[in-house]
Amino acid sequence: MSERGVSMNCAEAAAVLGAWCDGELAGDAAAALDAHVAGCAACRAEQAALVALRDQIRAQAPRHVAPPALRARIDAELGRAFAGARADAPAAPTTIAAQAKEAVLARVRTWTRDRQRWFAAGAFAGAMLAVVVGALTGVVARHWGGDDVAVAAVENHVAATLGGHAIMVASSDRHQVKPWLSARLDYAAPVPELADSPFVLAGARVDRLGGRPVATLVYHYRLHVIDVFVRPLADAGDAPALTMVRGFTVARTTGAGMEWRAVADVEPPVLAAFVEQIAQTAAAQSPAGR
Repeated sequence: MSERGVSMNCAEAAAVLGAWCDGELAGDAAAALDAHVAGCAACRAEQAALVALRDQIRAQAPRHVAPPALRARIDAELGRAFAGARADAPAAPTTIAAQAKEAVLARVRTWTRDRQRWFAAGAFAGAMLAVVVGALTGVVARHWGGDDVAVAAVENHVAATLGGHAIMVASSDRHQVKPWLSARLDYAAPVPELADSPFVLAGARVDRLGGRPVATLVYHYRLHVIDVFVRPLADAGDAPALTMVRGFTVARTTGAGMEWRAVADVEPPVLAAFVEQIAQTAAAQSPAGR
């Protein structure tokens, strides 16, 4: 019982426990809840669990300040959410006790209705924030894709494919491709051939990557064209093994003193296994690996 003699049952208490934990319950409703919890072990345990959860979230959850523009937009949406008309008040009870209880329950109903609107508005704000973060992430992925070199590799791949100059020396014989590349570069790029493999050497060309000329080996895999950019490790830095840029997979590895970056619109596991295979084959085919 509260000071005004108004009782609250478990269902009514459950509807306002969350508000109480957030400091949003006061007056008759708070008094009725306190009286009920004092005599109900189940609701008291639920209240304790909510308090523990609240304290844990406050202690461990990161806090971020929303940009002013986002805050303004959320405030506008919340204003629209609360702009709906209130439900008509029920008919006045005939007894003083009933009036007191109805006042408490009216506050509970009002808070519950408002809580639902807050929840809906919060869900909208969360969805909107997810869209904003997703859009920003997409922009970063499109423009950077994890590192500048990966983006440049994809740009070279697309330009060569669409421009019809994917191959400058057409040959599946590495003994023809390697001398052609060596005459145009200041390093000797390995040219692996994979025996009995669906990845077939088709030729090569010279591109620019990281501000320097680089060997680009071209392989055919079924209906796909794979460009493999090969440059000395001295020109390379750290980069992820797999990167997605504009829908293309960029797989990277090292071996035989070189960095190998393969670009194609094939599945990441397939391209990753392929680039590892050619790096290992190059190491085995090099004079030091024999």
